[in-house]
Amino acid sequence: MDPLRRSPSPCSSSRPSSPSTPACEMFGPIGIEAVLGQLKIKAMKMGFEFNIMVVGQSGLGKSTMVNTLFKSKVWKSNPPGLGLPTPQTLQLHSVTHVIEEKGVKLKLTVTDTPGFGDQINNDNWDPILGYINEQYERYLQEEILITRRHHIPDTRVHCCVYFVPPTGHCLRPLDIEFLQRLCRTVNVVPVIARADSLTMEEREAFRHRIQKNLRTHCIDVYPQKCFDEDINDKILNSKLRDRIPFAVVGADREHLVNGRCVLGRKTKWGIIEVENMAHCEFPLLRDLLIRSHLQDLKDITHNVHYENYRVIRLNESHLLPRGPGWVNLDPASPGQLTSRRPFKVCRGAHDVSEDEF
Repeated sequence: MDPLRRSPSPCSSSRPSSPSTPACEMFGPIGIEAVLGQLKIKAMKMGFEFNIMVVGQSGLGKSTMVNTLFKSKVWKSNPPGLGLPTPQTLQLHSVTHVIEEKGVKLKLTVTDTPGFGDQINNDNWDPILGYINEQYERYLQEEILITRRHHIPDTRVHCCVYFVPPTGHCLRPLDIEFLQRLCRTVNVVPVIARADSLTMEEREAFRHRIQKNLRTHCIDVYPQKCFDEDINDKILNSKLRDRIPFAVVGADREHLVNGRCVLGRKTKWGIIEVENMAHCEFPLLRDLLIRSHLQDLKDITHNVHYENYRVIRLNESHLLPRGPGWVNLDPASPGQLTSRRPFKVCRGAHDVSEDEF
């Protein structure tokens, strides 16, 4: 939970405050601030879950970028020179790892989409949309049970990083059509892949053309303006929106530069440092996904995208005379999982607590 968004007042009472309920006057501290410590201890015990999907054609460095983000061998890329055949159909592969840093455990699931954009006919994105909605369906089927498990496994995709090839022109018709469908289902963060293949001037011109494409075709990528909760969110997210899509470079090897080890790519012109803002914008992507917006990505997934799916599915069901709240929900058909559904803003005001692994 971001303390800038919800910081408890030392003069707040146990009753909810309202314009007609004045704040009570306290004679001294009673230890309300200890609740923050309790929440931290509980969260440390439970750990966190984060599910990310990477979408883009082969050769854009998706696997390397994931390894760079989490500074570990999360995804093993195919060694060069093997000559592996290109997948004839779009396939999805997922790997799950538990990453621990300073006592904080993160259960990370990464889903790759090999085969996307590699064929002559590239409009078969149904497997991707179907996979995302299938995870919503699994969560919904667990949630509507009368006797539910204490912890519902959360396999819902919290963020989709969309890799745009560095053509230097604009978004392709494939990108526009798919992004229009994708942003209604999941949080989408577009990035310019292999940005070191463009000059600084070409990179900025390419970014501005992509931003214009997004506005023209009403593609609302993350972070969305309508979800800025306060002035702090608005200031931070406005800076991020000005830089999206991020121009990134991935590398999972360290090199010695001026007596220090840095992550980077070695070329005959020098070392491209991935964590140097003068070279690329990888730090912005890392901060967005991990350091500043990870919980917000999960909140929007639960309160907006999953809630939209849940409302549609429950409207398709019928109530049975077995007591209040009993719902007979038939399994979703393949057409329902891949159908194009309208975007609806219905973000809840309540917070989403972390579940135990």
